[in-house]
Amino acid sequence: MSLLLVRHGETALNAARVLQPPDTPLSPRGLAQARALGERLASLPVAAVVSSDLLRAQQTAQAVVAHWPGLAVQHWPSLRERDFGDWRGRPYDSLPQDPLHQRAAPPGGEALDDFEHRCRLAWVELLALRAQLDGLLVVVSHGLTIRALLETLPRSVSAAVWAQRLANTAVSTVQATAPHTLLAFNDTGHLGPDLTERRSSLSGG
Repeated sequence: MSLLLVRHGETALNAARVLQPPDTPLSPRGLAQARALGERLASLPVAAVVSSDLLRAQQTAQAVVAHWPGLAVQHWPSLRERDFGDWRGRPYDSLPQDPLHQRAAPPGGEALDDFEHRCRLAWVELLALRAQLDGLLVVVSHGLTIRALLETLPRSVSAAVWAQRLANTAVSTVQATAPHTLLAFNDTGHLGPDLTERRSSLSGG
């Protein structure tokens, strides 16, 4: 069995290219994307669903467990998006620096080194949880967080595939056993043409 890492569905602030506050909900389009994701995973042997505790990830995860009566979402703060502090709520294109790539902490926010360290610790905990399960572990998180979780893993995907934007509700599949090879990245096969990501939207933040 594998681990499935899933980015949350679209939000209105994603589409508007705004760095998102913690309580940003899914847009109607994002909710539809989440439902399509849930339908895709409904036929798979899902054993546990873990989510960032931010609202947009929680709502996406709930669409998955809706197909699994008795399965509850586990909320992990360690799977949050990087904290952009005082820049949250501001248009990405108006900022004096590119917050998605700078290593220094934004005002009131999280330095890249601290964010990456948090993600490494979360990955160890996810692998420990997966080892206890007889089935798939679904992890719902955020674009930058998913990339940080996957950054050090062996890849069977090409460099060109890895360089793609991580789309809303995209599924990335990781082999459950060591060396935990990344088998697939950014799979949005469950989204029809009317639900594919807007290319102008912000992938991260």
